[in-house]
Amino acid sequence: MAKGNINVSVENIFPLIKKFLYSDHEIFLRELISNGTDATTKLKHLISIGEAKTELGDAKIEISINKEAKTLTIKDQGLGMTMDEVEKYINQIAFSGAEEFLEKYKDDKNETGVIGHFGLGFYSAFMVAEKVEIFTKSFKDEPAAHWTCDGSPEYTLVENDKQDRGTEIVLHIAEDSLEFLKEDKIKGLLNKYNRFNQVPIKFGTKKVNDPDFTPQTTTDKDGKETTEPHKKIDVDNIINNTNPAWTKAPADLSDEDYENFYRELYPMQFEESLFHIHLNVDYPFNLTGILFFPKLSSSMDMQKDKIQLYQNQVYVTDNVEGIVPDFLQMLKGVIDSPDIPLNVSRSYLQADGAVKKISGYITKKVADKLTSLFKNNREDFEKKWNDIKVIIEYGMLSEDKFFDKAKKFALYPTVADTYFTFDELIEKTKDNQTDKDGNHVILYASNKDAQHSYIESATAKGYEVLVLDSPIISHLMQKLEGGDAKVKFTRVDADFIDNLIKKDDAAISKLSEEEKTTLKPIIETAIASEAYTVQLEAMDSDASPFIITVPEFMRRMKEMQASGGGGMMGMGNFPDMYNLVVNTNSPLISNILNSKDADAQKHLISQAFDLAKLSQNLLHGKELTSFIKRSYELIK
Repeated sequence: MAKGNINVSVENIFPLIKKFLYSDHEIFLRELISNGTDATTKLKHLISIGEAKTELGDAKIEISINKEAKTLTIKDQGLGMTMDEVEKYINQIAFSGAEEFLEKYKDDKNETGVIGHFGLGFYSAFMVAEKVEIFTKSFKDEPAAHWTCDGSPEYTLVENDKQDRGTEIVLHIAEDSLEFLKEDKIKGLLNKYNRFNQVPIKFGTKKVNDPDFTPQTTTDKDGKETTEPHKKIDVDNIINNTNPAWTKAPADLSDEDYENFYRELYPMQFEESLFHIHLNVDYPFNLTGILFFPKLSSSMDMQKDKIQLYQNQVYVTDNVEGIVPDFLQMLKGVIDSPDIPLNVSRSYLQADGAVKKISGYITKKVADKLTSLFKNNREDFEKKWNDIKVIIEYGMLSEDKFFDKAKKFALYPTVADTYFTFDELIEKTKDNQTDKDGNHVILYASNKDAQHSYIESATAKGYEVLVLDSPIISHLMQKLEGGDAKVKFTRVDADFIDNLIKKDDAAISKLSEEEKTTLKPIIETAIASEAYTVQLEAMDSDASPFIITVPEFMRRMKEMQASGGGGMMGMGNFPDMYNLVVNTNSPLISNILNSKDADAQKHLISQAFDLAKLSQNLLHGKELTSFIKRSYELIK
């Protein structure tokens, strides 16, 4: 028997392990299973090149719980270790790696959240165990070994009579970690971290129908048939899929295969994905994965089911910040790469050259896929536009390279349910929607129902009106306008239509300048609101007498401030400001001007004003109640 002390320079490393990994202590099981997986895959490789004279057999990793003994066991059928190898890999290399890692991060409070990412390996067992035993037998013809450590720097190492190849790690669970003796807890961890492990993982048994048993059917004297119940047998309960879709070649997968994998990843996701992107590159970095475009609302709510990051089929995290561009973090799916450094700080991750290349590659693949979908089946792409537009618009705002590619396939739908790319839109509207000063005005609505009357006025003149209703559209419009100083996006209710696109043949007012000077203060006094600026304009005689508009600049600044961008934060809230556009050619306005009864005059103004506010959803509470009462009086 050999006894010894592990060379410790960090004072009492085991309490430090527990302290610094406490928030993520469940990863010990992932680490130990990863070690078993490595041992199994390495043995498979040695057998394939003739360096190991043994049969791999039905190699698997087995997890078992003994509640009475308070032990959790992780057993593999991999390489195993000799006595000398235990001394080298457990007492020297593994421990020094754990010690070095803790020494580096023990005083850095900001980095504790990343320590659990493949940093400690074997010694993470001491986060939950008061004593750890290793029983191991090498594939080489040498005696088995038994290593024991109780969490102090002392250990024992003796020969053992273990006959089967592989390593068995027995954790004697500490009193403060007894939750890890519960089957549901272990089952949950295996499903979280190891459901796509490369080596089969057995956790208990399950009952299935005996394939060699044929139920017999008998008939009683009354002719009633009875079939005996199917015989059940116990089989290994393998909890993982060792060959998930992302490890296969795209040519070997059908659309149904991809959709089945989507269901496997997100069993509580009831809607199908819109389409998928298969990632597969081995130079200048290794990366595989499948990304899915889910159906998204325009609210930009980040969904619960996120992209999952794996390293060699072992789950690491669903926080892919720095690896996947921000705008694509609304996608779902899997990314698997051995080249992403997982046990370092976020600042290092963001500066890492390989990670930047991976991020750029993913952006390019997504842009190429969208381009292909648009070119090959534009009709289908248009049908899916509302479900994917938030992602694409966010990408156009945040990634210049993506913006350049997306201008070719990003769509701008109209109130007539037609779709244009930006270049098509410019070409379609440049003649009719260029004003007398050479400004090319792109009209849009954010709500077809709420802005219906304004849309009607615009389409009556043959203008195209877009429907742009995503929460970040104000930012995107500003970026699009930056490419051409003459292109201006204007919401259709920002002014009355003749003012939005001013032509040389402007309408002539029926009221004289003197009459307008008389009329304006009458209306201002009647509405008595500082939020409204009265603006007298000559319009068609059949147009509404009063129209409420919101100046485009003010409305857009408020929207950008509400979405938290464009440098608007910290500037204070923009006040509500409206224009009350008075149609000087409306017969009602002439009646108001010519009325000799001040009360009747005020009554007409109030009714017309409230109707205008109602059309903009600005009439609420007491004002709405008064309007309804007044309206009933008119129809008595």
